[in-house]
Amino acid sequence: MIKLPDIEYAQANEIRQFQEKQLKIFLEYLQNNSPFYTELFKKNQIDISEIRTLKDLEKIPVTTKDDIQLRNDDFFCVPKSQIIDYITTSGTLGDPVIFGLTEKDLERLAYNESISFACSELTVDDILQQMVTIDKRFMAGLAYYLGARKLGAGIIRVGGGIPELQWDTILRIKPTAFIVVPSFLLKLAEYAETKGIDYRNSTVKKAICIGEPIRNSDFSLNTLGQKIMEKWPELKLYSTYASTEMSAAFAECGESCGGHHHPELLIAEFLDENNKNVEPGIPGELTITTIGIEGVPLLRYKTGDIMVHFTETCKCGRTTLRVGPVLGRKKQMIKYKGTTLYPPALYDVLDEIDGIVNYVVEVFTNEIGTDEILIYAGVKDIAPKFEKIIKDHFRAKLRVAPKVLFRSPSDVQKMQLPETSRKAIKFIDNRAKY
Repeated sequence: MIKLPDIEYAQANEIRQFQEKQLKIFLEYLQNNSPFYTELFKKNQIDISEIRTLKDLEKIPVTTKDDIQLRNDDFFCVPKSQIIDYITTSGTLGDPVIFGLTEKDLERLAYNESISFACSELTVDDILQQMVTIDKRFMAGLAYYLGARKLGAGIIRVGGGIPELQWDTILRIKPTAFIVVPSFLLKLAEYAETKGIDYRNSTVKKAICIGEPIRNSDFSLNTLGQKIMEKWPELKLYSTYASTEMSAAFAECGESCGGHHHPELLIAEFLDENNKNVEPGIPGELTITTIGIEGVPLLRYKTGDIMVHFTETCKCGRTTLRVGPVLGRKKQMIKYKGTTLYPPALYDVLDEIDGIVNYVVEVFTNEIGTDEILIYAGVKDIAPKFEKIIKDHFRAKLRVAPKVLFRSPSDVQKMQLPETSRKAIKFIDNRAKY
């Protein structure tokens, strides 16, 4: 049984003092081992001995994914002989960004996921069915596997897709929990209905939901979450947020009111357009400083994810800050006919419309140089005036209506899952780069 860390129940001043002590150690590590940050400190005349508080972090320039992509090797702080596992994540300039994990980093990754699972009420008695890949240089799948092992739970590495294989596994091995992209739960339920499987009385009672939001900013279930609950009310849904860059997660507890911060692993800031910290309840870009990473540590790294954070003590007893669902990615912001949109707002409308099986949202630059939205909607039958119905939904919710092209669900699925992809694609950004 995993012992939950005391720091997650400490008072705010104790958490701050703990992180400031860790920050001092971290800055010294960067000064001694990071080519990129050593140069950054020198160029900006930063004396790390003067960075004593979390507030002092504002004296240090932020780091972006462009920085890592342009100077990937300079972010490595150990020789290649100490790297045990290589991970890649998508880059902003085309090529993937490479991360390397040492033995200590892998242990940290396992620790993070084990306490995240424990936060989401998983125990040694659970058997987890992992419905995401563990290969293709994908960190998340590896993290879930290592975390389950450290927690002491069983894990079944099924991978993504293939409802027939998923149900064969459920019926044979009888897992108690899923690690799953939540929209796939609807496909599992639909497959079960066609095959006469009594899915609502299966052994599975919990679902760790990754990759897609299931809640609104007030923690109520969004359209996708509501549809899952209507189909499968016996499931308890837990949301989680993570990224390769931080090798850590914000996991939801049983109170379902945001992902909990692990202060022993990350220093978290929420910044506005001018890189100034915003108050709780105000949307800001999550910016992280990693604690305890040896291979590719990051200082004030801007994740690109816009979210709201909360600092009130949770009903579960944890005093750490919590994050709400991702409102959107900064680089995915769309300016459409005078309205600012993020892709999740489009997804929420599409998820409400009966008859749309699946979809892909494409954004491109039109002939006058502004953003244009095209939705590929997978439908089995096109009802009369269905396009008008869809556009009316968009106008009612978002005031604007994008263009819609109807395709077969199988064609849209091919768009969502190209051969080289590790996870389903819902958003394609083909805007001109300047």
